[in-house]
Amino acid sequence: MRNFIRFLTKNAFIFLFLFLELISFIFLMKNNNYQSSKFLNSSNFLVGNLFETISNVTDYLNLKTENEILRVQNAKLLSANKNSFTKVFGTTVQINDTSYFQKYIYSAAKVINNSTNQRENYITIDKGAINGIKQGMAVINSDGVVGIVKNVSTNFSSVISLLHQKNSISGKFKDSNYYGSVVWDSDKNQYNTALLKEIPNHVKLNIGDSIITSGFSSIFPEGILIGTIKSYDLPKGNNFYDIEINLSVDFKKLSHVYIVKSLLKEEQTQLEKLNQ
Repeated sequence: MRNFIRFLTKNAFIFLFLFLELISFIFLMKNNNYQSSKFLNSSNFLVGNLFETISNVTDYLNLKTENEILRVQNAKLLSANKNSFTKVFGTTVQINDTSYFQKYIYSAAKVINNSTNQRENYITIDKGAINGIKQGMAVINSDGVVGIVKNVSTNFSSVISLLHQKNSISGKFKDSNYYGSVVWDSDKNQYNTALLKEIPNHVKLNIGDSIITSGFSSIFPEGILIGTIKSYDLPKGNNFYDIEINLSVDFKKLSHVYIVKSLLKEEQTQLEKLNQ
């Protein structure tokens, strides 16, 4: 206490000066509208910037939570999209006010492991059997096709990446509907390109043509982007093009995906077995 009193006594003139400055400042603001308005504007500007900075920091810290909410919402929107439903027909005539029933369901997942430099690349995601994930489900992201679920544990799943020498996806031209098979060229070992095979030589091609999923398989919905034509060649005496495509998905930056559950897969598979 003595030290505090000694400190006040020693610095009394300084405190007196500051007190008088404060009194003068108050009178100045009170009796001069111009200075008062300038002060209020400046203080509002500083306080506004302070609150904006605090808000930006808070938003950044909450970004992970917000992203997770957005991914779940996107999965719901994909599931509710018209392309996830199929039309119901009568025996011979399509009803004018056609009803729809759901064909696909989408679930969001996070990539926790990923390889791109092997001949057989796999992806691990943080969703498993407890989340309803099963072998053979399609995996996509907002850019396009990612792969197919291979193995499932309680809480995790492994995905055969599109960058896998034994993986083949049915793809077609977005504009012309000619279809073939998209396979990864493991000999080149490039994470951003693949090959489109079985396209006959009479098909007209253009650099940049979009290749999408054909919808022929019971796994992928129709219309998911796979890539665009990078280059093509027609070897002499060959009936089919050699086509290289740029993949739409950047597998080096893969972080979040959607698992696609086909509600009609088992029915289609059982029917097709009858033809074998």
